[in-house]
Amino acid sequence: MKVGVNIMNTIILRFLPLSLLLFLFPNVVLAEELISNANTSWILTSTVLVLFMTLPGLAFFYAGLVRSKNVLSVLMQCFSLTCLVSLLWVVYLYGWTFGDGGFANALIGNLDNLFLSSLSASSMSGDIPETVFAMFQLTFAIITPALIVGGFAERMKFSAMLIFSLIWMTFVYAPICHMVWGGGWLGELGLMDFAGGTVVHINAGIAALVAAVMLRERKGFPSTPMPPHNLAMTVAGASMLWVGWFGFNAGSALAADQSAGMAMLVTHIGAAAGSLSWMFREWMKQGKPSVLGIVTGMVAGLGTITPASGFVGPMGALIIGISAGLICYEATQYIKKILMIDDSLDVFPVHGVGGILGTLLTGIFAASAYGGVGLENSIPEQLTIQFIGVVFTIIWCGIFTYVALKITNSLVGLRISDENEETGIDLTEHGEKGYNS
Repeated sequence: MKVGVNIMNTIILRFLPLSLLLFLFPNVVLAEELISNANTSWILTSTVLVLFMTLPGLAFFYAGLVRSKNVLSVLMQCFSLTCLVSLLWVVYLYGWTFGDGGFANALIGNLDNLFLSSLSASSMSGDIPETVFAMFQLTFAIITPALIVGGFAERMKFSAMLIFSLIWMTFVYAPICHMVWGGGWLGELGLMDFAGGTVVHINAGIAALVAAVMLRERKGFPSTPMPPHNLAMTVAGASMLWVGWFGFNAGSALAADQSAGMAMLVTHIGAAAGSLSWMFREWMKQGKPSVLGIVTGMVAGLGTITPASGFVGPMGALIIGISAGLICYEATQYIKKILMIDDSLDVFPVHGVGGILGTLLTGIFAASAYGGVGLENSIPEQLTIQFIGVVFTIIWCGIFTYVALKITNSLVGLRISDENEETGIDLTEHGEKGYNS
């Protein structure tokens, strides 16, 4: 009897305070109980890595590719977009992307979470703080318009870039992201896009292509050579992108688990395979392997493996990476030499074509027969879903990018003058020079 009383006393002493705390402060206790410190730590780390991809990774990669008179303009565009998109995310874009849009939820979220009003330190998204989830997703939103900069580099007004990006993020990035990852119809359809084949790469590639066509070619294109002014800077930026991409893809698992581990492995395989396949294809065609070629092949491999990264195994990643280097290389030749479109830094042939290729190949190599995680549908059925996602993203992005550019042109004009282009955007738009000598 005495033993039973002691047990009862122990239970009361241990669990009564917790019960009272749960009654009085339910949100605090639930957050404490649900949070995974391991997952939170990994997503915090991934967030830093993805931001590192834009600043300084992409900024250096692009800055080295342009002519010396425009180096600051590219750095300025990447830096300012980081700031602009961050504030838009706080004011309305986060809720617009990941909120429940009610009757319109198939296409877009809502504006209920203005200024992140519903976020608090105890808000949870799964087993990580919602603040961490929101910040992680923000870094994806930052890099996407920064990628588009390469399509119109060296010829768009700075003011036009800011206005266009604001409109584009509102009516292109946010809706597509919501449709794929925020509970919209593409995700519900079963589209497999682990880390941004449609949301980031196809979106950025199509927007860059439309912008390049609407702004027309740079003065002197294609007869005047326009080589990169600092390949060492480009290689440094590319190396930063490779490292940061582990956060981009493996972080998209939103957990420190087996899926993140495989995503990291296949990301590295895709990058290496894309680099070498591009290098060898160029070597065969041009007679020499170029530094520019191998780093561009790396970016193509990374962009192409992105949608597949959490779904495929090493064999699938190897085939996807090799395909990326070969196909994206041919796409760059076709766009500039056959179609004569001045996509300044090859955004569409690398990111757009890579995103399309990777999204489609995910429908094949995610199958367990090829070492993937397995498909809920047959391969033909999944390929049909992937194809629908690709085509819809191309159409949506193409139409609204065109509209955004037309609106921007009517407000401030899109293109700098011929005289300013000759002088260089650094001096004419910012009153500074990248180099004193």
